[in-house]
Amino acid sequence: MVFNSLTFVIFFAIVLGLFWMPFAWTTRKIILLVASYLFYAAWNPPFIVLLWISTVVDWWAANRIARSSNIFRRRTWMLVSVSANLGMLGWFKYGEFLLRNFQSLAAVAGVHYQPPHFDIVLPVGISFYTFATMSYTLDVYLRRAQPTTSMLDFMLFVTFFPHLVAGPIMRPSELVPQFQKVVRPNLGQLRFGLALMTLGLFQKVVLADGFLAGPSEQLFDGTKIPGALDAWMGTLAFSGQIFCDFAGYSTTAIGAALCLGFKMPDNFRFPYAAVGFSDFWRRWHITLSAWLRDYLYIPLGGNRHGERRAYFALMMTMLLGGLWHGASWTFVVWGALHGAYLASERWLRQHFAGYTPGPVVCVLLGLLTYALVNVTWVFFRAKTFEKAWLVLKGMAGANSASEPILAAAHLIAIAVIVGGLVLAHWQMRTRTLESLVAMSPAPVIAAAWSLMLFAVIVEQGTGNAFIYFQF
Repeated sequence: MVFNSLTFVIFFAIVLGLFWMPFAWTTRKIILLVASYLFYAAWNPPFIVLLWISTVVDWWAANRIARSSNIFRRRTWMLVSVSANLGMLGWFKYGEFLLRNFQSLAAVAGVHYQPPHFDIVLPVGISFYTFATMSYTLDVYLRRAQPTTSMLDFMLFVTFFPHLVAGPIMRPSELVPQFQKVVRPNLGQLRFGLALMTLGLFQKVVLADGFLAGPSEQLFDGTKIPGALDAWMGTLAFSGQIFCDFAGYSTTAIGAALCLGFKMPDNFRFPYAAVGFSDFWRRWHITLSAWLRDYLYIPLGGNRHGERRAYFALMMTMLLGGLWHGASWTFVVWGALHGAYLASERWLRQHFAGYTPGPVVCVLLGLLTYALVNVTWVFFRAKTFEKAWLVLKGMAGANSASEPILAAAHLIAIAVIVGGLVLAHWQMRTRTLESLVAMSPAPVIAAAWSLMLFAVIVEQGTGNAFIYFQF
């Protein structure tokens, strides 16, 4: 079940109606739990078993860790949790990838190994809920939190349908306390939540799927050789598509939770207005960035053990972050590029400490950041290295046998939408959506909301899955 479908609209209306009924708090939480399992079962019911395994293992391990004062036992239960979670993630997401690479290495060594065929289906959202449940056990092990006393609250944290399949990646400390007290949503939350859902669906259905997906597919999935204009505009189309698709999901998820009276953290803060790459990662997929920082970068040494260790931790974090996105070497290269960008920025900051760029330089650095981010999107979107190199050569104007790919209407749409998107990000760079709504007249908000809702209804879309469902 996807947010951009009539099925979800009916499902959400029923859940919202039941949750707003004057039932006991425990009954209302059970309604949410059952609804969340139904939401996930709409893809593939047997994969609910994986949710149960992840839930039970982390619940049990965290409680055993909290009860034990013996460091060996605490570490053992922590490793049980990590092994179970990463084991499932590794099998379903990276099993075939590892087999293919082992086969290639064997062939290099002169061994012709033919692995057995496994038809492994990737469970939707496994990367997201694995990280969420694992953080629970790790926080208890690191004494950052105490285990929750309610199994129902923990089960609801794991399965809560707005964030289940594509984030934001929630921490137990962010959501479980909200389940522990009676929540009574109000009309203000409902109104703002529905507005956020409309904005999110507008980004996904109208902008990402309606205008930007087509040009992106023509460039990256077609067979024509791109010239500079097509290569850049097709890549810019994907940069707009990936943002509108993923930010659209996060905005819809946050809005759906708010309609039910729950608050979830922002996952995007106008990232295409970032000045530098550390700023970009403070604005793009914020909950993943924070997870990687707290559970990977800092444990690898972070900034505490000298410069070489910091650079190593930075590169390893981004490489593994790239691999988290997909079982392909193109994603590893995407992560490596971001790691190199961050490392270079760190070096420049150390050697030019005290330099404060003026407004013009700040804008130029922001445009450079956006241009280099688009270079990384080539590896994120391309299915093969051959295609990635072809697009990069086109961006550099080095494809002598290039052919026209994008029609004039597509070029105009990309320029208007992506240009408007970047300008909007710069206008909102130091502001929040809430502050914009607060200062805007009610008729303006109503008109904008109505236009977005009308566009979503007219466009309708085909119910395409969100891009990050594959991760």
